[in-house]
Order: sequence, then structure tokens, then C-alpha cells
Amino acid sequence: MELSIIGSGTMGIGIAHACAEKNHKVFIIDSSNESLKSGKEKLFKLLEKLVQKGKYSEENKNTITKNLNFSNDLSDIKNSDFVIEAIIENLDIKKKVFKDIEELVSSECIIASNTSSLSIASIASSCVKNDRVIGIHFFNPANLMPLVEVIPAIQTSQSTLEKSKEFLIDLGKTVVIAKDTPGFIVNRVARPFYGESLRIYEEGIANFETIDWALKEIGGFKMGPFELMDYIGNDINYTVTETVFKEFYYDPRYKPSFTQKRLMEAGFLGKKSGKGFYDYKNLTEKKINTNREEGKKIVLRVLSMLINEAADALFLNIASKEDIDLAMTRGVNYPKGLLSWADEIGIDNILKILKELNNKYCEDRYRPSPILAQLSSENKTFF
Repeated sequence: MELSIIGSGTMGIGIAHACAEKNHKVFIIDSSNESLKSGKEKLFKLLEKLVQKGKYSEENKNTITKNLNFSNDLSDIKNSDFVIEAIIENLDIKKKVFKDIEELVSSECIIASNTSSLSIASIASSCVKNDRVIGIHFFNPANLMPLVEVIPAIQTSQSTLEKSKEFLIDLGKTVVIAKDTPGFIVNRVARPFYGESLRIYEEGIANFETIDWALKEIGGFKMGPFELMDYIGNDINYTVTETVFKEFYYDPRYKPSFTQKRLMEAGFLGKKSGKGFYDYKNLTEKKINTNREEGKKIVLRVLSMLINEAADALFLNIASKEDIDLAMTRGVNYPKGLLSWADEIGIDNILKILKELNNKYCEDRYRPSPILAQLSSENKTFF
């Protein structure tokens, strides 16, 4: 199969790598020669590193390299069976690019967007034959992360959906299907991991270090929320939160934090800038309150909000319960699927915590999902 990836940034070259590894001919297209050169250098450097580590043989590397083509001429996509857009998260720019793509490719070519939160229906509206447009959201690094969210728009045909799933399974990916709503599964359900942790900090309950410690040591998460926001970049993480907040008509569940906004405005973006929630240039000993009872309260508060979000995604038919749990374990490495975790803790216990928070703060932010009350009253579990 011949594929084209539009955009030579981190996601673009990661997707290209995953496709070339499975012996697909891949064109990486970028209008910027500088970005294209940088992307090529990064990808080839990674391939060489994988050879040195014994992950690839020279033959593997040469096969992948042979399958990769770099170009700043969009017309090179003309023979593609599949085109995946992986450019800036700007709806107007994406719509223009999709319109340009459609004028060059065959009527059978599937055109996909790697957007993490924008409307697939809106992107598809820029194409005449819009039934071949679909959302295919890879996770970073795309060559390694197993999960891919597939998002059919209301215009997407069943044939496009099935062919996309088949293609991704052939790449060795774990596929989950999500409704075309803001944040899809992962970026929607994961918001409280950041948002509620920031709220706990802003209330003065615990500092960054303690919250990170609690969620790792007691909760079992691989990274704490503040470490993870610094790793992702406060500009990127804040923008996703703000986008989801706006797209959900300013639902208080997704309200962004002034703490993170100020860091972003100051240019304290995290690891890439040397400073974020933590100062990476002047490392000091972390001040952690290791009181496990306090730590458990922090974990249960954040976890209850995460479970509530996952429950609401199920209630609103965003995805199946299996795909919601799969998305969170395979997409962001959560220690357990959130709905399975709710069954383990007890839905009554989760509901009690949410009601207590709702009563304490009198904020719609803490409203329990109707499905939790329903399951509790019927003495049922998610699985």
C-alpha cells in the first residue's frame, strides 16, 4: 500500500515510521524544507539508535529507510491509497489542507486526520466526497504506542471505517472506536487527572511533589500529573484542556486552571523549556508529605473524578465499556481500566465520594454521572 503523511513533526514521522516498518511505501510531505529536513534527521537518527540497541538489524533499518520518501510537493500524494494529516491543531488550516488533498488523490483514497480533539465532521465538510474522511488518532510515540482511536464522522461510510480498522490492525495497533465528540476517549476521560490534581494544589491541600508521589506510590500511575504535564508541555496540555472546555459549552468539569495558564504565559512549559511545575535546571530535594492516609484521600478524589468521566463517556455512548478501559490502559498506561477499577473499589464508594465533593463545593463540576446512581440502585457493576 502507498501512504502519505502530511506533516513532518513528531507525530508525522512517528506514524510514517510505523507504516514503513510494515513495508508500506510512505511519502512524508511538508511545505517547510526546514521542518522536513529536521524530521528526516530525527527519524534516521532514531533508526540508527535502534540498530545500536539491537532492536533492529541493519536489514530492518535499510528496509524502513527504503520505504520512506520526503517531499515538499503535495502532488506526490497523487497515487496514495491512504493519506493521514498530522499538522497543527487548527481547524481552518486542516480544512484547507483536506480540500487540497482531495483535488489530488483518487476517489478511492481514504483521507484521515490525526487530530486529538477537533471535530471530524467539520474537517470532512471541506471535502466533496466526505464519506472517505475519518479520524485516526495515534499516540506519541506513534511507532511504539499500541493504541489508535478511530473516529468516524457522521459523513464517514462503513466501508471507510472497516478499511481503516483493517489497515491499523495490520500495523499491529490496538483499535478503539470513539464517537466524534471533543477529546474522543482518552483526552476527554483523562482531564481530571490533571484538572483535579491542580484543584487539590490550588486549595492548598498538598504540593506538586506530594500529589505526584501519592498518585504514583499509592495509585500505581507511572507518572504523576505534574510530571506528566511538564513532559507533555504546559502549552499543549493547557490548550487541549481549554479546547475540550470550550467544545463542551464551558462545562465546569473541564474548566482549565489559572495555575497552568500562568506557567504557560510565563514560558514555563516544562521539560522542553527547563522549567514548569518543576525547575529542571536547578534540581532541589522534593518536599513530600508521605502520610499515606492523606495520600489515599488525594488518590481517591482524583480517581473518583476519572471514573466519573469514564462512566459518563459510557452513559453518553462515546464508546463501549471495553474500548473505554482499553483506551486508558493502552493509550496512557493507566494501571487499570477505570470502569474495572470502579467495580473493584465499589460503585457505592465512588458515588459517596462524588456526592460529598458535590455537597462540599456546591459545584456542577462534581455531579455524579447518572449511570453510577443507576448501577448503585440496581446493585450492579460495569462488568
